[in-house]
Amino acid sequence: MARLIILGPPGSGKGTQAEHIARHFRIPAISTGDLFRTHVRQKTELGAEASAYMDHGEFVPDHVTTAMLRQRLDEDDAGEGFLLDGYPRTVIQVAALDEMLTDRGQALDAALALTVDDHELLDRMLRRAQEQGRSDDTAPVIRRRLELYREHTRPVLEAYSNRGILLTVNGSGEREAITEAAIAAIEGALAKKAVGA
Repeated sequence: MARLIILGPPGSGKGTQAEHIARHFRIPAISTGDLFRTHVRQKTELGAEASAYMDHGEFVPDHVTTAMLRQRLDEDDAGEGFLLDGYPRTVIQVAALDEMLTDRGQALDAALALTVDDHELLDRMLRRAQEQGRSDDTAPVIRRRLELYREHTRPVLEAYSNRGILLTVNGSGEREAITEAAIAAIEGALAKKAVGA
């Protein structure tokens, strides 16, 4: 089993890749977006807190996201492994995840980062906005989202790179080819870890 995270800028296709990769390794794909929606729908205390921020277009604070994730990792299906999509997004969340895993006697096996050129991300997101009728997704808004992603996530990538568990896969091209490359990179990292264990 594997404990993984997937990172990538908005529009990189990480949600889609997370599903396929998680299915291959027979682990749950845990998306923070799904966690937020579930808690809001079930009207939990954490959901109410998250909703107050989401309704104003603000980031949900780390302590709320972390509390939701902690509960989700306690569920049976996550005992043997998981793939996190959307967490950690900040170095504070990296430390919180370390703490959660240490408490369970576990460690992260790999952090997979999808890389896609900005112009391609912009094209993809503008196309998606048009298809879904999202008039708020204009080029300047999308560029700002990409800037924010880089500001917040660069230190996260550096943290995992320094630990030697960061894997980088080109997120451009056919979905199946990207999935294959990602799975091959993860299996290589797991095999290396098993030899070193």
